[in-house]
Amino acid sequence: MGSYLNPGSKGFQERLNSEIYVDKTGLIEKTNAVLDTRQKFLCVSRPRRFGKSMAADMLAAYYERGEDADLLFRSLKISKAESYRAHLNQYDVIKVNIQEFLSMTGSMDEMLSMLKKYLVFDLMEHFDDVRFRDESNLIQVMKDIYAKTKRAFVILIDEWDCLFREYQQDQDSQKKYLDFLRAWLKDKEYVALAYMTGILPIKKYGSHSALNMFTEYSMTDPGELAEYFGFTGQEVAQLCQKYEMDFDEAKAWYDGYGLVAHRQSGDQYYSMYSPKSVVEAMLRHKFGTYWNQTETYEALKIYIQMNMDGLQDSVVRMLAGEEVYVNIGTFSNDMTTFATKDDVLTLLVHLGYLTYNSTNGTVEIPNKEVSKEYVNAISTMSWHGVADSVEASRRLLDALWKMDADAVAAGIDKAHEEISILQYNDENSLSCTVSLAFYFAREYYAIVREPPSGKGFADICMIPRKHHLDKPAIIIELKWDKGADAALAQIKEKQYGNALKDYHGNLLLVGINYDKSTKKHECVIESMKK
Repeated sequence: MGSYLNPGSKGFQERLNSEIYVDKTGLIEKTNAVLDTRQKFLCVSRPRRFGKSMAADMLAAYYERGEDADLLFRSLKISKAESYRAHLNQYDVIKVNIQEFLSMTGSMDEMLSMLKKYLVFDLMEHFDDVRFRDESNLIQVMKDIYAKTKRAFVILIDEWDCLFREYQQDQDSQKKYLDFLRAWLKDKEYVALAYMTGILPIKKYGSHSALNMFTEYSMTDPGELAEYFGFTGQEVAQLCQKYEMDFDEAKAWYDGYGLVAHRQSGDQYYSMYSPKSVVEAMLRHKFGTYWNQTETYEALKIYIQMNMDGLQDSVVRMLAGEEVYVNIGTFSNDMTTFATKDDVLTLLVHLGYLTYNSTNGTVEIPNKEVSKEYVNAISTMSWHGVADSVEASRRLLDALWKMDADAVAAGIDKAHEEISILQYNDENSLSCTVSLAFYFAREYYAIVREPPSGKGFADICMIPRKHHLDKPAIIIELKWDKGADAALAQIKEKQYGNALKDYHGNLLLVGINYDKSTKKHECVIESMKK
């Protein structure tokens, strides 16, 4: 056992010893299927604290030669797979965390030199019966070992992309690093499996695609590995039952990362949750912003304050609950090369600040926890109108509960004036303004917005969540230059819509109209029982 060669199963054992462990060993069946094939190169990218290192520890414990890990895995899902016994503890494993080496050195050259030196040290100590042609050459050392033993390695690289995050402007170092990985891994018989994990997909420089042998699985295209990118809804529901926590609240706080696995039997949709947030909420028995605390909102602020192609307008719309169309194809897989707002939005998907809907090509803010991070970032920027509107939404919601129609209209007028970065020239803008004006309602309600159809507006339905059933349900109908009374009449004609078909209790019907001539909003409110 060495520091990097066959490092042991302690890391995975600690995961199993933890109070909360969610079984993700099904991933091993996927990696078993590609061992010693042309598909043996996997790069899995997902946001921080989404279980990347856990997966590396798990794979190391399963594959590592010289240990008997059956006691660790025999009660887990992988033990039921046909391939379980065939590959259990059958490989020499090299496991490295690139962040560790980067932190110990001052340059790319130093980092690569140290990495190769330390790996050679472990290899030569373990394979002391092998004669080496060049003891200073990592690649040749591994070739010599394979020639002698005919045993290929499982190579696990954690935080593979940290260089691209910390040396963001140094393209020469980035290319040198990619070239090293290519030379070390590509077309080498001594590689049985290469599994890399990080936040960013693999960087490509025009025709320079050093690692084109890798199959990539990312937040924009998770493929058949989708269910291993976080906690699924079913897994979170089971934890909520065990810890007596409200699943609906967990869903509001942490759900929203919709990932699609494409399979021959048909696409399967997974609603994914942040593991860090769910575990903390269960153990503390309190919902809160836990994933956000692992990195300051300044990281988000850097990107959303770029206003290329109306980026700020898109952020405001998403903060109001809308989806925004995005082209992910132009993203350069780094943190500095941005040609359009789509590149910034795509980066935010990989960082976990947005979720991507591959079916309709849109992005949105995934959940309440992440939405709060946007509010934190915006509150320290020059978007004072947006921040002020969010803060004023508390008072506006109280006015709505009190059925003070004039105060509601005045509040929406103020929000319209303050959100100056939003182009206010169509029905969608009105819907966005009203939704943002009632931002604070998310503390009490599940908010359902339907896309506009034809010339009319969709309803905004606010349904009280389980612990706030003392609040009335709310239906808001919007009109553009047609009168608030007409909006109210349309609500009654729709008979509350599908969103409230199962609701019974107090109900507020709200009609809101924007008058283009006066540039003012008007509001009417009625109360009833349903």
